[in-house]
Amino acid sequence: MFKNYNWVNVTYYPFDLIIAFLCFATFGFKRYHWNTKETEKLAHSLQRSVTQKDAFLANTSHELKNPLYSIINIAETVLDSERDTVTHQNAENLKLLITVGRRMSLLVDDLLDQSQLRESNIQLQLRELKIQSFAVGVLDMFKFLTEGKSLSLVSEIPDSFPSIVADEKRLIQILFNLLQNAVKYTTVGTIRIHADIHKKSAQIHITDTGLGMNEETLLRAFQPYEQGDSSMNEVSGGIGLGLSTSKQLVELHGGKISVVSTLGEGTTFTFTMPLYDSTSRVLSSELPSMTEFSDTPSMITLSKLTAPGIVSSAQGRRPKLLAVDDDPVNLKILTNVLSIKDYEIVTVTSGNDALLLLDTVQWDLIITDVMMPQMSGYELAHRIRERYTIAELPILLLTARGQAEDIYTGFISGANDYVMKPMNAIELKARVRSLTDLKQSVNERLRVEAAYLQAQIQPHFLFNTLNSISALASFDINRMSHLVDAFSSYLRLSFNFLNAEPMIPIERELELVHAYLYIEKERFEDRMTILWDYEESLHFQLPPLTIQPLVENAVRHGILSRSQGGTVSITIKEQAGDIEITISDNGQGMKNEQLQQLLSNPSNDARGIGFLNTHKRLLRVYGKGLQIKSSEGKGTSVSFIIPSDKKNPLRKLSD
Repeated sequence: MFKNYNWVNVTYYPFDLIIAFLCFATFGFKRYHWNTKETEKLAHSLQRSVTQKDAFLANTSHELKNPLYSIINIAETVLDSERDTVTHQNAENLKLLITVGRRMSLLVDDLLDQSQLRESNIQLQLRELKIQSFAVGVLDMFKFLTEGKSLSLVSEIPDSFPSIVADEKRLIQILFNLLQNAVKYTTVGTIRIHADIHKKSAQIHITDTGLGMNEETLLRAFQPYEQGDSSMNEVSGGIGLGLSTSKQLVELHGGKISVVSTLGEGTTFTFTMPLYDSTSRVLSSELPSMTEFSDTPSMITLSKLTAPGIVSSAQGRRPKLLAVDDDPVNLKILTNVLSIKDYEIVTVTSGNDALLLLDTVQWDLIITDVMMPQMSGYELAHRIRERYTIAELPILLLTARGQAEDIYTGFISGANDYVMKPMNAIELKARVRSLTDLKQSVNERLRVEAAYLQAQIQPHFLFNTLNSISALASFDINRMSHLVDAFSSYLRLSFNFLNAEPMIPIERELELVHAYLYIEKERFEDRMTILWDYEESLHFQLPPLTIQPLVENAVRHGILSRSQGGTVSITIKEQAGDIEITISDNGQGMKNEQLQQLLSNPSNDARGIGFLNTHKRLLRVYGKGLQIKSSEGKGTSVSFIIPSDKKNPLRKLSD
């Protein structure tokens, strides 16, 4: 039998589990909250550390800059002043010290730029630019800085490539950093710059045939403080900021930068820049003038610069300036800043045009932009220095950057001075005035020197000639009369030289030579034989006192140095349109050592000075100087060429 039991249903609640869950949740929330606070603290600490690191790098860079340049300057001073006494090994060590110091100075500049970029302190000065000009200019900078390496630097950007909008200084910095990276990892081969248009933007490519990069290096190429594997190359140095800085500067312009590379085959960096749109109002409003100036302050300041007793170069005649820039707007601004009343300014838009105008007039100053297509300002200065010294024709460079490598390249290429762009009118006028005054002083010195060369023989020459006249008066009045006429012509032409023009007709030069030779012939008679080979139909111009000093040298130091005398031959003939002038003698001649030093290290006597002075003047005018051949005991032959296109040089440019 079954009994019925009444069961009580009791519900079970897992309070222990709930309490445990709540405890774990509370612990988890507290742990999360604590971790969050710790993470924030660590983030703030990390941010503070980064800020402190940036501040430390910036402050350290500033602190290192002055002593670093002091070390470089001291080393250069010691090397220059003790060059003759310091040993070869110590000289090489000093050169190495200077090289390392300059490399460190570039690192300091990179750190300063990185700090400014991080703090967004860089403000772009956008304007219309020709990328061709900057490509050629920066490549020429590296040609001067990488002499001796088997590298070919080529720009393949056509002249027809459209303008871009960029900051001039920062565009140079981008190109310089990218090219510096290419040069660093390319020992032999070619580095070229080319460009194309993609999606209404200019794409500039820098391609090298260097070591290349692997995939891992490509991924971190633009990160700060990252470098390639230095073990793959002998080149070391740098802190890995060049590419990072370039990337930030490109992005600041609204462009992009990328890299393609194959290990062992080379690398191509590509960055974009916006094309210039002449119809865009925004761009036109952002384009600043190349020059910042104010007429009133300029005139006031320049008036204070004219100290009592200092003769302005503008007095007498206006200095002639040749301005070179591929941008006609820049030339117009330059012409406006430099008053037409003070200067005669001629403008050209290329270095080749400037070279063609060098011989048309006597220029007092060349003002040239650095970044120009086909021929940069560096190359133009280098070409000018092949014919003119720093004192004979000053060169003023206009540059957008004042970095050490830019200034160094400018000076080693032959520039006298530089002005930073955008230019300040006060500074520009002061520097132009200083250089033109220097040129005027040099011209005056050369003129006085040439006059001295003509006059220094006069004391004994005058006395001897007067004695000859006095002697002839007692027995041959006719010969005396002819000698007096020749002597009068000689004096008239000699003293007239003090106010001579840069170029004179050949007839006038030969009149002086004839007068001199007639006097000497009367004095020495049979000891002198003069042979002329000259076509009277030839009419051309040449610098004054060009032939006469050479004839005088042949007479005094050539044939009259021999007891029996000798023969002087003067030949003027035309060959293929050119005029060749030769003065030869059969005198005592010169030794090879004396001949080699004659035009480079003249002696203290009149012979060495006269040769060098004539050689330098011919070199300046015609690009070629004296050609001297001599054999000891057999005589000397001195000749020079007047090119066909310079037989009748223009006195001034036509309007």
